[in-house]
Amino acid sequence: MDQGEIEQKLNDQLGEIPENEVFLAEVFKSSGYVTGEVGKLEYGFSTTDKQMKRHGWDYYYGFLDHVRCHGFYPPFLFENGNLINIEGNTLANCGKTMEKETEKAYEERWNMEGKTTYSQDLFLEKILTFIRGNKDKPFFLYHPTQLPHGPVAIPKVHEDFVNDDRLTQIEKEYASMVKMLDDHVGIIMDELKTLGIDDNTMVVFTSDNGHEIYYSKEGRILKPVRNMKTGEFFDDVNTKYYSELAGDVFDGNDGMAGIKRSNWEGGVRVPLIAKWPGKIKPGTTSNALVSNYDFMATMADLVDFEIPESKDGVSYLPELLGEKGQVHDYVVYSSFLGPAIVSKEGWKLRYFAADDIFQLYYLPDDYREEKNLYEGNMEMAEKLKKILIEECDGDLNNGWFKVKSSILPYIRS
Repeated sequence: MDQGEIEQKLNDQLGEIPENEVFLAEVFKSSGYVTGEVGKLEYGFSTTDKQMKRHGWDYYYGFLDHVRCHGFYPPFLFENGNLINIEGNTLANCGKTMEKETEKAYEERWNMEGKTTYSQDLFLEKILTFIRGNKDKPFFLYHPTQLPHGPVAIPKVHEDFVNDDRLTQIEKEYASMVKMLDDHVGIIMDELKTLGIDDNTMVVFTSDNGHEIYYSKEGRILKPVRNMKTGEFFDDVNTKYYSELAGDVFDGNDGMAGIKRSNWEGGVRVPLIAKWPGKIKPGTTSNALVSNYDFMATMADLVDFEIPESKDGVSYLPELLGEKGQVHDYVVYSSFLGPAIVSKEGWKLRYFAADDIFQLYYLPDDYREEKNLYEGNMEMAEKLKKILIEECDGDLNNGWFKVKSSILPYIRS
């Protein structure tokens, strides 16, 4: 089956996009910006050239599907509808290795046969080329990075970690992935300065989900995660993931409870960092309740583009500029454990679907979600429960995300 046939089959499955639907890149493109995306393209699961163009991208380069981007040595990537072969990368699985650290896994990871070019190096090159080519125009560049996704893979352990006795070998490799992300951000920022456009460019850095463990090692940290001191799995009601219990030497969620796929704060709360010289005051922080889906509304506000009223996003541009603006009264999200709601005052109601249990926390005083206040605050709990049920279309199970029926038991087993 050739590329055209695969594209057609995917488009048939995906269906037509309504004419009145608006996407992020369209917001900028309609406002005179050149748009580009480099990395894990769009939804990251399965998209096509037709969809990329419909979404408003003038230029794109990277992975069009989710499975392949779990490896860092792709034999081919896609650029504006064209399949681009990567010379020296010959592995169909893009060099994906297993997550559990064993002697065999280590040997497989460092067998560099068929692994010549690291994908993130390609992405950085394309990013810099895009910026240089559009430095005299307004542009919007989106880089959904692979770093530090797993399974762990890096061409070389960074010199900062080679002799760090606090880390195991695979932790040194993971740390090197994080360091590479940091270095690449620095290179991009330096390029903006070199081109003389950094003072007129907004840079935003965020994540798509909370912390995840992308490796495991017997006696150190294991997946599914568990209390490494007792060997017991977390029940996600009375016991929950904390870095010091599970063996995460990096404390990837900064002391919060839970990890990716959970409805604890460590699974959903993410960094949001913005730099815009002369507009955003350096060193300021905000406790405003925002979500990633607010980004499009914020950018639309920035370029004076009117988005459909049906969109849920609220612009946090005033917040960035140190002004008073509209904020969410609450945000609701699903998870593999069940839905949760957080109010703008900081009250959080989480629902543990497997056991039909509600728990209530007041986040401003309880960063680690250690004090369940449900019994003593029934009025607040009932208020949030009513909203949560309404947002789940009358059924809380709609907020219980399940890929397969076996997924939740696997995580809790």
